[in-house]
Amino acid sequence: MAQQSLLLDIQVSYNQFTKTEKKIAEFVIKNTNQVLFMSITDLADACKVADASVHRFCRTMGLKGYQEFKMKLSLSMSPDEGSAKETQDSLLKLDSLGFTLDQILQGHISALKETRLLIQEEEVEKTLRMMEEAKTIYFFGVGDSLLSAKEARNKFLRITNKVSCVDDPHMQAMTASMADEKDLIVIISYSGSTKDNVHVAKIAKKSGAKVVGITRFLKSPLTSYTDTLLVCGSNEGPLDGGSMGAKLSQLYIIDVLFQEYYRRNKEASKENNRKTSKAVVEKLY
Repeated sequence: MAQQSLLLDIQVSYNQFTKTEKKIAEFVIKNTNQVLFMSITDLADACKVADASVHRFCRTMGLKGYQEFKMKLSLSMSPDEGSAKETQDSLLKLDSLGFTLDQILQGHISALKETRLLIQEEEVEKTLRMMEEAKTIYFFGVGDSLLSAKEARNKFLRITNKVSCVDDPHMQAMTASMADEKDLIVIISYSGSTKDNVHVAKIAKKSGAKVVGITRFLKSPLTSYTDTLLVCGSNEGPLDGGSMGAKLSQLYIIDVLFQEYYRRNKEASKENNRKTSKAVVEKLY
């Protein structure tokens, strides 16, 4: 089915669906643009079905899972060759380097502003308390979000020696299994639906560790296992994975945590910052 337009496949297969699948199909057909930016839990809630029902619907459509479903859905909305050429020609008349510069700038500014509006101060406060009380703080991510996790580790390493970042998802799972109530695991995931992230969060909760989620969605498989949730802005379509807007939103949250942690632990942070800066000064010409 997935080789043709997914929307058309859904429409022509409608009579073969179960009652639950029809509810999902109807919502997708009526709200296609909205679905592109919804987590699997968001769609399930909107259709008043379970997450597993959405996953089964994706499998019914011959797809491996929800992310592939959104990708195929996005592709099925692409214009045909004739209209695509017409659109491209019209854009060529309007676009320029200056237009691109301004467009990207405005997109990044919007992502940061949206993140500021979405951040709940009580969640930040709770996260900071857990960071201060933690014996070890682990930053985890997969794919592009791993870059944000590494950046978080790099920033905090300047002011405290209790931070770590594990690259490999298998090692992340093993680390989470050895964690306890004195440890804090910060999982960065735009979708909140990446299996590796959810698996690690589940293990961490079972081990008694605290879990912080930095993600785009209030509801996702990951949020079921988080103690606090920091929501970032920037809509990212299924074909825009790893967008700079999403990264900037994540890094904004990380910088907020860093600056506040520094401010609340000023003397120790200042001294540690002096030590770490001195440690690398000789490596500069």
